[in-house]
Amino acid sequence: MSKKRISITDIAKELNVSITTVSFILNNKAKGKISEEVIKKVQNYVKEVGYKPNQLAQGLRTGKSNIIVFMVEDISDAFFSSISRLMEEKAYENGYKLLFCSTENDAQKTRDLVQLFKDRQVDGYIITPPSDFEEDIKQLLQEGQPVVLFDRYFESIDVSHVIIDNMESTFKSIKHMVEGGYRNIGFVTLDSSQSQMVDRLNGYQKAIDLYDLKSNVLEINFKDLKNKKTGDQVEAFLNKTQDLDALFFATNYLAKSGLRVLKKLQVAIPSQMGVMSFDDSEVFELYSPTISALSQPIESIADKLMEIMLKQLNMPDGKEKIIYAELPGSLVVRESSYKP
Repeated sequence: MSKKRISITDIAKELNVSITTVSFILNNKAKGKISEEVIKKVQNYVKEVGYKPNQLAQGLRTGKSNIIVFMVEDISDAFFSSISRLMEEKAYENGYKLLFCSTENDAQKTRDLVQLFKDRQVDGYIITPPSDFEEDIKQLLQEGQPVVLFDRYFESIDVSHVIIDNMESTFKSIKHMVEGGYRNIGFVTLDSSQSQMVDRLNGYQKAIDLYDLKSNVLEINFKDLKNKKTGDQVEAFLNKTQDLDALFFATNYLAKSGLRVLKKLQVAIPSQMGVMSFDDSEVFELYSPTISALSQPIESIADKLMEIMLKQLNMPDGKEKIIYAELPGSLVVRESSYKP
């Protein structure tokens, strides 16, 4: 038989004090109102019986759950999981718990999750929003919810966000490949209107225009990633544009699919095909030859996201202070981006 959960009422009855007294002590509001003797007595008893407060009920009473939700397209992705781990530490140090989940870049799933978190009285939302989610973000802001967007943003909404300088980072990556001896550089990206993907494509095009090179772009539907059709599309792209001597991948998961194709086709890197990816991965260090990448500043991203969210949560007047943060990426040059 399961042990009955101890309530505040049980504690008050056992110690012959009021429920209000117990509540004040448990919520750190007893100083100056209740004697030190009673405070100590309640604290010792709570520790002895291992009392744990019902967070949902506590949140409904106070309107504060001390929970921040981190919503990303895929929490298993190394980039997102690394950031969430660092944010979790920062949140805990400031009295908050971090709850994270995957949206699969699906607007309806994201809406369902937001509604669930509203019901749980979470205190703030850090979101990598899918397409067609502008109105939902506006609704959260109208309700006075602390919101920080991450990795991408909507130009139509004045909301705090933390992003990478995607355009300049991609531009300097393509520039590096040109200086490494490549002239026919293909760009493999997602078929997406999201700001980060648009900016990466613009950065590629800016470099191509600067050096008066030919533009070769493959756009892959996000749904095809689940169906594992990415490799087939990369292979078809290579067959169609046989003069390519380099590939730049707009995400590391696209790069991993592309590397499998190049290995299957026995294409030699870097002599026959230069390779580079936006967003580094441990896999690229282990691959032979090692793969060059544009590295995103994970620690700086995590720090900035929590800094902005905590500022919003601590605003005494409840008004959101809008903060835009655009962080630089850094080139990690390895063996794959220089012609021998």
